[in-house]
Amino acid sequence: MHDLSVLPAAAREAIRARLLGRPPSPPRITLPPAAVFVTLRIKGELRGCMGALEPHHEDLVRETMERAVVAAFGDPRFPPLEPDELEACAIDVTVLGPLEPARVEDLDPARYGVEVRDDAGRRGVLLPGIPGIETAAQQLAAVRRKAGIPANAPVRIRRFSAVRVDEEGSGEP
Repeated sequence: MHDLSVLPAAAREAIRARLLGRPPSPPRITLPPAAVFVTLRIKGELRGCMGALEPHHEDLVRETMERAVVAAFGDPRFPPLEPDELEACAIDVTVLGPLEPARVEDLDPARYGVEVRDDAGRRGVLLPGIPGIETAAQQLAAVRRKAGIPANAPVRIRRFSAVRVDEEGSGEP
């Protein structure tokens, strides 16, 4: 496994550079491509979370930097991050494993994230380890609500493993 501890700092640098109106410093290392989500919290409350299920760059560090800027300034649930909020933000980065088809009985919300899609094109994604979500049924209900998919609508389910890295460099599978 590669050293992912550099990712939260790269995310913070990208956000800081955007706030200052300058390009971010180039990454000092490169990592193999992977899908990633960047989550921002202030005092434990969600302040932004954006990512992609497939990588858009050949380098995970650049992917993380791009997703961080989108989480800070493009999450439609929140106004753009203000300069005085950055230092209060806790940033964590979740690196996703490959998506694989799954059934309800294959889900474990502590271990796997989930993506659901319906025939109308609606899609929802939920990362693993969400507080208060302890069962597969709760995970599916939450991701359906997030996507606006009715509880009785048929969906295709895919799961993914994930490693979360916080700014202290600790990672959780």
